[in-house]
Amino acid sequence: MTAALTRGTVVIDTEACKGCDLCIDACPPGVLVMTAATVNTRGYRFPLLLEGCTGCAACSQICPDFVFQVYKYETPRVAGEARP
Repeated sequence: MTAALTRGTVVIDTEACKGCDLCIDACPPGVLVMTAATVNTRGYRFPLLLEGCTGCAACSQICPDFVFQVYKYETPRVAGEARP
């Protein structure tokens, strides 16, 4: 079995999120999912990042609350692997 490669990642400010779900539908690789039961301190659900981010920044571009910081890797990495 080969390891999955990822081309980027995002940092999500879960406390700023208002749970609008726009990022979920905007994510081309479909690696954002909304929490089911967990909420932030304001009572809103927030997105979680799964493996396979491409660093495309679609989430950041559509988010009205600016909760995403997108990082694109110069070379793809094995998903879940620590940075050297």
